[in-house]
This record gives sequence, structure tokens and C-alpha cells, in this order.
Amino acid sequence: MVTALIGGAAVAAAAYAGRYGIQAWQAFKARPPTARLRKFYEGGFQPTMTRREAALILGVRESVPITKVREAHRRVMVANHPDAGGSHYLASKINEAKDTLLGKIRGGGSAF
Repeated sequence: MVTALIGGAAVAAAAYAGRYGIQAWQAFKARPPTARLRKFYEGGFQPTMTRREAALILGVRESVPITKVREAHRRVMVANHPDAGGSHYLASKINEAKDTLLGKIRGGGSAF
């Protein structure tokens, strides 16, 4: 008699757990899509570099001290340097972003 009671309780517990699992899965599927935070800027480059675009490329704010611009430039350039397999075009854009934020605006923009 005790064995039947324990068996019945185990079946009931499994049924409740299964029911809870199905309800949780349906609630998970029915939730509204959330906006995912994007770490990187999506989009192409502007014809002439702006301070906003330069800040997005280097991953800093527009009004950041010169030392932070140089640190960010070094960090991004290490990851994208042409000698380490990076793109010459991206390296020129990174250098142009640094020059824009430091106020050294060249007339021609990037080399490409």
C-alpha cells in the first residue's frame, strides 16, 4: 500500500513538473522581442568624417581628453593594423578618426 502511494506521488510530481515546463516554454516563446544592445556601429562611413563618426570608430565619447583618444586609437589600431592582417582601409579610417578628434583635420580625408 505504501509503495503504491509513493508511486502515485511520483507520477503526480512528474505530471506537475511537466505541466510547469510546458507553460514556462509557451510563455518564453510568446514574450515580445526585446531590442538587443549592439556593441558596434552598424553602417558605412560618411563621405567626410564627423566628430560623431570618429568617436564611434574609436569607441569613445566626442568630448574626451586627448590621452583617452590616443589610448583608444592604440587599442583599435592593434586589433586592425595591416601588418597584423588588418585592412589598410580600416587603418586609414582609424587614423582619420584620431586626427578628427585631435583637431588635426586633413583636407583629403582617408587615402582611399
